[in-house]
Amino acid sequence: MVCLGNICRSPLAEGILLDKCKKLGLQWQVESAGTNGYHNGEPPYYMSQRVAKLNGIDISAQRSRPFHSSDYDQFDLIIPMANDVYRDIKYLSGQKFDGKKTVLMLEYLFPGSDMDVPDPWSKSEAAFHEVFDLIAQACDKLIEKHTSAKQP
Repeated sequence: MVCLGNICRSPLAEGILLDKCKKLGLQWQVESAGTNGYHNGEPPYYMSQRVAKLNGIDISAQRSRPFHSSDYDQFDLIIPMANDVYRDIKYLSGQKFDGKKTVLMLEYLFPGSDMDVPDPWSKSEAAFHEVFDLIAQACDKLIEKHTSAKQP
């Protein structure tokens, strides 16, 4: 899960997906990162924490970290929250970039749409709730796609 600063969208995505995996008994490794490095080591933005908590998910222990091209070696999927982040990942990864492993978050919810998860930074609490709901729905589709593909 990757966004710009790793303090708003991607921490929500990490928390939501981990929560859903835990409830389903899935042993997935899920982490989030940012492409701009402005907030390395910081906790998620207070409004992301608040909205997650209101939905029963605690993301307060997360800390922002930078995206590294080596993430392609460690993870089966790299999920950018938006097209600008996708481009950043492609640039930062150089020859390690793998378009088959890099899927926009909302591609799961709206296939072929090329849509971004809106960046709620400096917006109202309602914007964070909207982002939470979009990511939660996309995570349901992501789980559905990647668990049904492994069943006979």
